[in-house]
Amino acid sequence: MTTPSDPFAQFGQTLAIAERTLTAVLRQHLAERQTTPETWYALQLIATRGPGLAREALSHDLEGSPNLNADSTRELLARLEAEGLIRGDAELDLTPNGETLHRSLRESIAGPRDQLLSQFDVDDIETTVRTLKAITDRAAEELIVAG
Repeated sequence: MTTPSDPFAQFGQTLAIAERTLTAVLRQHLAERQTTPETWYALQLIATRGPGLAREALSHDLEGSPNLNADSTRELLARLEAEGLIRGDAELDLTPNGETLHRSLRESIAGPRDQLLSQFDVDDIETTVRTLKAITDRAAEELIVAG
């Protein structure tokens, strides 16, 4: 039996609460720009992994999001194409309009993000990022081995 002070027992719940809270803050900032988190996430993935991000890889990553499945991901990408924000068939890129929107959203999110995170020691933030990346990589390896 674990005790409430056991960090392993607290990890999942703490991470879930942090993710839910930060997502709510992000939704609020994006709503002010009439943008959904799903749109932001798609643009961010293409901008950071592209140009030429494979549609299949993007779809896989988006379908792993809480609010997206295969159908809603196809609809999202079709909408982004119709709005002139992305282009491509097998490989996707941001259009100039998509690049402009992405840059504008990134800049509008950066201020509140930096204001929040600046309240913490930068070494703690760096350690948290490294730790979460390592945990994600290990968990992904376990999924691959189990799958």
